[in-house]
Amino acid sequence: MNFGQAIEALKTGSRVSRAGWNGKGMWLGLQRQPEDLVTKLHPYIFMSDVNGVLFPWNPNNLDMLAEDWGVVGTLVQ
Repeated sequence: MNFGQAIEALKTGSRVSRAGWNGKGMWLGLQRQPEDLVTKLHPYIFMSDVNGVLFPWNPNNLDMLAEDWGVVGTLVQ
């Protein structure tokens, strides 16, 4: 799948990853604002690295133009 399709999958609660990433077990998720949060936050994409550490993620040109995206599971939200 392409990057646009990966973004759409994130919006439905799926986790996505690229086959071309060197670190196995890395994936992306979409964090939406919890309903009980007083501070207004914009949704953001986060990554889980090979050690399971989560951090905000921004794509680079290679990620945006890649065609090797795939769904790797769903997030519990």
